[in-house]
Amino acid sequence: MAVQYYEGIGRRKEASARVRLMSGTGKFTVNDKPIEDYFPRLGDKESIFAAFAATSQEPDTFDVTVKVNGGGVTGQTDSVKLGLARALVKMNIDFTPMLRKEGLLTRDPRIKERKKPGLKRARKAPTYTKR
Repeated sequence: MAVQYYEGIGRRKEASARVRLMSGTGKFTVNDKPIEDYFPRLGDKESIFAAFAATSQEPDTFDVTVKVNGGGVTGQTDSVKLGLARALVKMNIDFTPMLRKEGLLTRDPRIKERKKPGLKRARKAPTYTKR
C-alpha cells in the first residue's frame, strides 16, 4: 500500500523546493530537519504557513516533507511557500480562489540579471575619468 501524498514544486530566484503533503500528525520537515531548525528567522515559518491560514486548514492534520536546494534563505522560504500552496491545490481544487486572492499561487518572476559586456556587473559601469 503506497502512502497517498500531494506534491507541489515551488521556485524562487535560484531556489527550488519539492513539497509533499500527506495526512498525519503535523510533522513538518525540511531537508530532514524540523522547520524550526531549518528556518530559524523570525516570520519565515508564519510566511510558509500562510497557505494553511488562507484555506483555513489546520497544519496539525498534515505531515509535510520538503526537499529544498539552491538560493538563499529568502528564496528558499518563498519557494517552499509556493510549493505548499500548489500541493494544497492538488489536494483540493476548490482552494484555488482563496490562495490566488492571497497571492500564494503566483511565482515571483524576478531573477538575477545577466552581466553585460563592458560593465562590471549587470548595470554598474566603470568609473568615468575625464583624463
